[in-house]
Amino acid sequence: MRKLTKSLLAAALLSGVTALSVPALSETNDEPQQTVITAARYLDVTTGKYIEHPAIFVGADGRITSIADARTVRWGANVKHIDMGSKTLLPGLIDMHVHLDSPADIGGYRSLEYTDSFFSMTAVTNGRAMLDAGFTTVRNVGSANRNDIGLMQAVNGGYVTGPRIVAAGYALGSTGGHCDQTGLPPSMELPGKMEGVGDTPDELRYQVRRQRKYGATVIKVCATGGVFSHNTEPGQQQLSLPELTAIADEAHMWGLRVAAHAHGAAGIKAAINGGIDTIEHASLVDDEGIKLAVQRQRPVWFSMDIYNTDYTQAEGKKNGVLEDNLRKDREIGEIQRDNFRKAFKAGVRMVFGSDAGVMPHGLVGRQFYVMVTYGMTPLDAIRAATLNAAQALGWEKDVGVIAVGHYADLIALDGDPLANVRELESVDGVIKGGVVIERAR
Repeated sequence: MRKLTKSLLAAALLSGVTALSVPALSETNDEPQQTVITAARYLDVTTGKYIEHPAIFVGADGRITSIADARTVRWGANVKHIDMGSKTLLPGLIDMHVHLDSPADIGGYRSLEYTDSFFSMTAVTNGRAMLDAGFTTVRNVGSANRNDIGLMQAVNGGYVTGPRIVAAGYALGSTGGHCDQTGLPPSMELPGKMEGVGDTPDELRYQVRRQRKYGATVIKVCATGGVFSHNTEPGQQQLSLPELTAIADEAHMWGLRVAAHAHGAAGIKAAINGGIDTIEHASLVDDEGIKLAVQRQRPVWFSMDIYNTDYTQAEGKKNGVLEDNLRKDREIGEIQRDNFRKAFKAGVRMVFGSDAGVMPHGLVGRQFYVMVTYGMTPLDAIRAATLNAAQALGWEKDVGVIAVGHYADLIALDGDPLANVRELESVDGVIKGGVVIERAR
């Protein structure tokens, strides 16, 4: 009987099928499960259906080893039991566009009031705020002084509590572009080009190699001008197709994916044609760009931050954001939301990206409601922050679904997010790698 049960469980693990009818490993193996998590139900984001009465078993490595029916399965006293009671479980959420070392309440030239290391300190608190909001994985697309890489290493080493981090280090861009330092007079700039800046394909290939050398796990590039930079307009293309192609080819050779900040239609199309993996913002995308995104053989994903304008227009001036930046924000905000609806309806692959740092990190869950308002169902919006985001990261074997072999990264809700997506604005519990995250005080 023991051999038969172990054979059934092995088959379930190899196939990746949820083992609802297989007894817990702790009953049939000398090495018991360390943790079991129970709740009223969990959402299978692949099918869009709820699975009732799950018992999710988690190994010492934080990955799910089996999923059984809590009404029939038994486990030993040496198995830690996390009982989420009547709550609904979802996969831990994924935000594909954050800036952890950017406090939202310090805008414009107010940042010059602080020493450089101050911003690395704020990254710790902001990362924890993301985790408390239910985002167990984030992609940090550009930071000063490689603060995101340092935080990623500290989280991975257990020195601080935070989400899983995919880190870009310095973002790449052209001289005078959105990813260059454009807010200071020449007398205050250091000699030579700023870290990450390049003006030929070869210079930008070097910058890809340099960021990877010092710990980057994704490459960020600015293909167009931006909203919150000086002397650039969002629609301006700032890197050529050969330069964008060189960045994508070099990153892919090293096994890294590339995110392109791209507001303007021409820059979006150049980034898609150049092989970039995710298009950030995509505010002014045109019909041709949408068609390219749908038809490109290598998948390309849009990450459109369609909530944060509400915050920046309400609080930006008080935070020190310059009027010129607020003007650009006003001009493209509603256009971006309308293009989000158009792109999604056309079949563009979509992921959740908030641009946290422009707004407070703990508020990012508010974007789900805006995504639904502009054309998605609640399930579509949830998939953008779970299943889709994991695929865009290349982490689909690790996160994004509740399944055997994946990390036990979960969030718990009192309500039903498929009926009311605003449930995701304030999650009621977070589990990362099978460990309950106590909310920071």
